[in-house]
Amino acid sequence: MTPAAVFLDRDGVLNEPIVRDGKPYPPASLDELVIAGDARDALERLRAAHYRLVVVTNQPDVATGAQRRDVVEAINAALVAALPLDEVRVCYHDDRAACACRKPAPGLLLQPPAHDLPRSVMVGDRWRDVEAAARAGVGACVLIDRTYRETMTVEPDVRVRTLGEAADWILRRRIGVL
Repeated sequence: MTPAAVFLDRDGVLNEPIVRDGKPYPPASLDELVIAGDARDALERLRAAHYRLVVVTNQPDVATGAQRRDVVEAINAALVAALPLDEVRVCYHDDRAACACRKPAPGLLLQPPAHDLPRSVMVGDRWRDVEAAARAGVGACVLIDRTYRETMTVEPDVRVRTLGEAADWILRRRIGVL
Protein backbone atom coordinates (compact mmCIF):
# COMPACT_ATOMS: atom_id res chain seq x y z
CA MET A 1 0.00 0.00 0.00
CA THR A 2 1.33 3.43 -0.98
CA PRO A 3 1.69 5.61 2.13
CA ALA A 4 0.01 8.96 2.65
CA ALA A 5 2.23 11.93 3.46
CA VAL A 6 2.08 15.26 5.12
CA PHE A 7 4.18 17.46 2.87
CA LEU A 8 5.67 20.35 4.84
CA ASP A 9 7.17 23.55 3.58
CA ARG A 10 10.29 24.43 5.55
CA ASP A 11 10.52 28.18 6.17
CA GLY A 12 7.41 29.52 7.87
CA VAL A 13 6.14 26.02 8.75
CA LEU A 14 8.92 24.07 10.49
CA ASN A 15 10.97 27.12 11.36
CA GLU A 16 10.12 30.74 11.93
CA PRO A 17 10.43 32.91 8.83
CA ILE A 18 12.35 36.14 8.77
CA VAL A 19 9.81 38.71 7.56
CA ARG A 20 10.85 42.05 6.03
CA ASP A 21 8.24 44.42 4.60
CA GLY A 22 5.62 41.67 4.60
CA LYS A 23 7.80 39.23 2.65
CA PRO A 24 9.24 36.01 4.16
CA TYR A 25 12.89 35.01 3.91
CA PRO A 26 14.70 31.84 4.99
CA PRO A 27 17.28 31.89 7.77
CA ALA A 28 20.65 32.94 6.36
CA SER A 29 22.58 30.70 8.76
CA LEU A 30 22.20 28.10 11.48
CA ASP A 31 22.35 30.95 13.99
CA GLU A 32 19.13 32.39 12.52
CA LEU A 33 17.30 29.03 12.56
CA VAL A 34 14.42 29.06 15.06
CA ILE A 35 12.37 25.86 15.00
CA ALA A 36 8.65 26.45 15.53
CA GLY A 37 7.85 25.82 19.20
CA ASP A 38 5.09 23.30 18.52
CA ALA A 39 6.80 21.52 15.61
CA ARG A 40 8.08 18.41 17.44
CA ASP A 41 4.76 17.66 19.13
CA ALA A 42 2.74 18.30 15.95
CA LEU A 43 4.99 16.05 13.86
CA GLU A 44 5.04 13.27 16.46
CA ARG A 45 1.23 13.25 16.45
CA LEU A 46 1.12 13.09 12.64
CA ARG A 47 3.69 10.30 12.57
CA ALA A 48 1.67 8.36 15.17
CA ALA A 49 -1.25 8.56 12.70
CA HIS A 50 1.02 6.84 10.14
CA TYR A 51 1.73 9.78 7.85
CA ARG A 52 5.16 10.05 6.21
CA LEU A 53 6.59 13.50 6.95
CA VAL A 54 8.20 14.99 3.85
CA VAL A 55 9.74 18.46 3.67
CA VAL A 56 9.34 20.17 0.28
CA THR A 57 11.23 23.45 0.09
CA ASN A 58 12.24 25.99 -2.54
CA GLN A 59 15.70 27.43 -1.89
CA PRO A 60 16.24 29.77 -4.88
CA ASP A 61 18.88 31.86 -3.10
CA VAL A 62 21.38 29.11 -4.02
CA ALA A 63 20.71 29.69 -7.74
CA THR A 64 21.02 33.46 -7.37
CA GLY A 65 24.23 33.22 -5.32
CA ALA A 66 22.68 34.84 -2.24
CA GLN A 67 23.07 31.59 -0.27
CA ARG A 68 25.47 28.65 -0.29
CA ARG A 69 24.15 25.14 -0.79
CA ASP A 70 26.12 23.82 2.20
CA VAL A 71 24.33 26.32 4.48
CA VAL A 72 20.92 25.15 3.22
CA GLU A 73 21.99 21.55 3.77
CA ALA A 74 23.23 22.36 7.30
CA ILE A 75 19.87 23.95 8.15
CA ASN A 76 18.06 20.92 6.73
CA ALA A 77 20.32 18.58 8.73
CA ALA A 78 19.59 20.54 11.92
CA LEU A 79 15.84 20.19 11.29
CA VAL A 80 16.17 16.45 10.62
CA ALA A 81 18.19 16.04 13.83
CA ALA A 82 15.62 17.94 15.90
CA LEU A 83 12.35 16.76 14.34
CA PRO A 84 10.83 13.40 13.32
CA LEU A 85 11.07 13.94 9.55
CA ASP A 86 11.23 11.15 6.98
CA GLU A 87 12.63 13.01 3.99
CA VAL A 88 13.73 16.44 2.72
CA ARG A 89 13.22 17.40 -0.93
CA VAL A 90 14.82 20.64 -2.11
CA CYS A 91 14.53 22.72 -5.27
CA TYR A 92 17.62 24.91 -5.64
CA HIS A 93 16.37 26.67 -8.80
CA ASP A 94 14.93 30.14 -9.19
CA ASP A 95 11.99 31.08 -11.41
CA ARG A 96 14.22 31.61 -14.46
CA ALA A 97 14.99 27.88 -14.57
CA ALA A 98 11.32 27.05 -15.23
CA CYS A 99 11.94 23.65 -13.65
CA ALA A 100 9.32 21.07 -12.69
CA CYS A 101 10.40 21.01 -9.03
CA ARG A 102 10.08 24.68 -8.03
CA LYS A 103 6.76 25.26 -6.32
CA PRO A 104 4.14 26.15 -7.53
CA ALA A 105 5.11 23.37 -9.98
CA PRO A 106 4.22 20.01 -8.43
CA GLY A 107 7.53 18.22 -9.03
CA LEU A 108 8.74 18.02 -5.40
CA LEU A 109 5.47 16.38 -4.38
CA LEU A 110 5.60 13.90 -7.27
CA GLN A 111 9.20 12.68 -6.84
CA PRO A 112 9.75 9.04 -5.84
CA PRO A 113 9.06 7.44 -3.55
CA ALA A 114 5.42 7.91 -4.48
CA HIS A 115 2.73 8.73 -1.96
CA ASP A 116 -1.03 8.29 -1.96
CA LEU A 117 -1.67 11.89 -2.96
CA PRO A 118 -5.47 11.94 -2.51
CA ARG A 119 -4.95 10.87 1.14
CA SER A 120 -2.00 13.23 1.63
CA VAL A 121 -1.94 16.79 2.95
CA MET A 122 0.26 19.82 2.21
CA VAL A 123 1.09 22.30 4.99
CA GLY A 124 2.54 25.56 3.72
CA ASP A 125 2.68 29.26 4.42
CA ARG A 126 2.64 30.73 0.89
CA TRP A 127 0.56 30.69 -2.27
CA ARG A 128 3.24 28.56 -3.98
CA ASP A 129 2.64 25.71 -1.50
CA VAL A 130 -1.13 25.78 -1.94
CA GLU A 131 -0.91 25.87 -5.74
CA ALA A 132 1.69 23.07 -5.86
CA ALA A 133 -0.60 20.87 -3.76
CA ALA A 134 -3.56 21.55 -6.04
CA ARG A 135 -1.51 20.86 -9.17
CA ALA A 136 -0.15 17.59 -7.71
CA GLY A 137 -3.58 16.30 -6.72
CA VAL A 138 -2.89 16.37 -2.97
CA GLY A 139 -6.10 15.69 -1.04
CA ALA A 140 -6.01 18.74 1.24
CA CYS A 141 -3.95 21.84 1.88
CA VAL A 142 -3.48 23.71 5.15
CA LEU A 143 -2.13 27.26 5.09
CA ILE A 144 -0.28 28.59 8.12
CA ASP A 145 -1.45 32.15 7.59
CA ARG A 146 1.32 34.55 8.47
CA THR A 147 -0.41 37.49 6.72
CA TYR A 148 2.36 38.00 4.16
CA ARG A 149 1.77 40.60 1.49
CA GLU A 150 0.97 38.10 -1.26
CA THR A 151 -2.05 37.21 -3.32
CA MET A 152 -3.33 33.65 -3.15
CA THR A 153 -3.84 31.98 -6.54
CA VAL A 154 -5.68 28.99 -5.06
CA GLU A 155 -7.45 28.91 -1.70
CA PRO A 156 -6.36 26.34 0.90
CA ASP A 157 -8.85 24.01 2.58
CA VAL A 158 -8.22 25.73 5.90
CA ARG A 159 -6.13 28.56 7.36
CA VAL A 160 -4.48 28.16 10.76
CA ARG A 161 -1.94 30.06 12.84
CA THR A 162 0.51 27.29 13.81
CA LEU A 163 1.80 23.86 12.83
CA GLY A 164 0.09 22.48 15.93
CA GLU A 165 -3.26 23.80 14.71
CA ALA A 166 -2.53 22.29 11.29
CA ALA A 167 -1.90 18.88 12.88
CA ASP A 168 -5.12 19.21 14.91
CA TRP A 169 -7.12 19.88 11.71
CA ILE A 170 -5.47 17.01 9.81
CA LEU A 171 -6.03 14.54 12.63
CA ARG A 172 -9.67 15.59 13.17
CA ARG A 173 -10.31 15.21 9.44
CA ARG A 174 -8.42 11.97 8.87
CA ILE A 175 -8.05 9.79 11.92
CA GLY A 176 -5.14 7.56 10.95
CA VAL A 177 -4.20 6.60 7.41
CA LEU A 178 -3.45 2.89 7.76
